[in-house]
This record gives sequence, C-alpha cells and structure tokens, in this order.
Amino acid sequence: MSTRVDMSMQHITTTPKQEGQRASQLRAVFEKRERGTVLTSKYHTAPIKIAKAFPLDGQLGVIVMDVSPGLLAGDCYEFDWRLEPGAHAYVTNQSFTKVHPSNALLGGSSVRQRFELANGSVLESMPEPIMLYLDAALDSETIVHLGEGAVWMGAEVLCPGRTLRGELFDYLHLKNKVRVYYEDELIYAQQQNIIPASQQLTAPGCLGQLTHTGVFYAFADRIQTKHAEAVRVALEAMPSREGRMLQWGVSLTYKHGLAVMAAGTTAWHVQELFAVVWAVLRKELLGLSPFAIS
Repeated sequence: MSTRVDMSMQHITTTPKQEGQRASQLRAVFEKRERGTVLTSKYHTAPIKIAKAFPLDGQLGVIVMDVSPGLLAGDCYEFDWRLEPGAHAYVTNQSFTKVHPSNALLGGSSVRQRFELANGSVLESMPEPIMLYLDAALDSETIVHLGEGAVWMGAEVLCPGRTLRGELFDYLHLKNKVRVYYEDELIYAQQQNIIPASQQLTAPGCLGQLTHTGVFYAFADRIQTKHAEAVRVALEAMPSREGRMLQWGVSLTYKHGLAVMAAGTTAWHVQELFAVVWAVLRKELLGLSPFAIS
C-alpha cells in the first residue's frame, strides 16, 4: 500500500514559496469502491490535517482542521485533492479561515489549492468563509483539472474584517486566481486584486453599502443554459431578510461552467444564498438531494 500511495503522489507539483514563507501541505486521494468512495491515501504537515472522514450515501465527506490560530504572516498552505474515476467527495473545514496581519519580515500569507478530477468523478468544496484581519495580505490560487464527465463545485465567501471590532476593508491586499482546465484545455481564468487603500470599494457602482462577497462555481461538461435558469428561479424565490441587503448574479462561463456572484452585509446571508444554489445544482447535475453538516 505505501509503495502505491507514494507512486500516486509523484504527479503533484507545488508552487514555489516566496522567500520567508513556511509551507504546510495536505494531500489526499479518493477512490470509488463497492461500498462507495474511500480515502485511499493522505499526507499532511502541521498545522493542517484531515480531522474526520465520514460516508454520505456513497460519497465521502472530509473535514479539514487547522490547529493553529489561522494563517499567520509567512504561512503558505498547499492543498492537493485527487479523485480517481467515479469517486465523489465533499470537502469542508471546521471554522472560518482567519488571515492574521502580515509584517515586513515574513510578508503575507498564501493558499494554493489543486483539484485533479478523473473521468466521472465529483468534488464539492464548501469551506467556511475567509476572514481578513487588519493588515492581512493573502495570495490565493485555485487550479482545477477536469476529466470527461467530472463535476467540480466550489464556493468562497470573503469577510472584510472583524466588523464588530470596527474593521472594514482594513486589510492590505487580496490576490485571488482561479484556473479551470477541461482535458488540458483552459476553459476558465479569473484574477482578482483588491487593494482597499487605493480602491474606492464603498463607492456607489462598486460595493456601496455591501461588505461581504462571494462566488459559487460549478464546472462540468453537462452544464447548460437550463441549469443557470433553474438557479435564477430558486434565488428569486428566496425570502427577503428584514434589514439585510443582498445582491446576486448568475452567468454561464465561456465553456462548461456556471458562476454565481453575491454580495451582502453578513457572511451567513451569502452562505444562505449559496446553500440554495448548491441544492439546485446537486439535484440538476447529480440527481441528489441537499444535505447539511452540523
């Protein structure tokens, strides 16, 4: 078993670290067996690890634990998720990802994620929101490789700081890159660079009074216009929350993808919207009912 696992990991490459950064790694491989998807190999270095794996009607859920206070100056987290043909996994974490202040010596923090989905596999990545503290600096990169018939769904919610402590867009910068490939073809590329000190984020026409943002992605070669319409219908039927603002938009990407962008005044409200999107797409793309992890 150990020989096979070592060989299975040889394909993985990591992004070079910036000078002064400390790298922590988590790698996992999922395979489909008769009883459902199982975790056949894993590797981690502190402070991140898989805290728990549990079956969910044929798919496998895993919870990622961070035993540190969060991403500190100079930290670099690297995640590699690999799904063999037909495997189905759900990935989340225990709590908000907290990004602490950067400093001149160690710089900021970074997160690199790589998802390798073989033919017919499914991965649903639904982490808790990211909290950007005062003077935080975060570089985030996500790379997804899809085989034929594979489905990847992922959500990200961003908090502008500890608003109850008066922090509002007081972080230094957020750089966010997403790349999605389908059978070696680049089908989606997104690059975001937010520098609050030099951008008028609260101006009309930008975020205005909205503070918390997020995006929900779904990529699969089966995605069609009807899926975007189903999501729109469900979101238009959501009840309004008194005293809460929320705006959203649904669009198809260039190829094999769907994106839902949202902005509100609390993280939970954006998460509530994404839960509706997720439920619709699980039914439409996978023929599955929604589930909740408490």
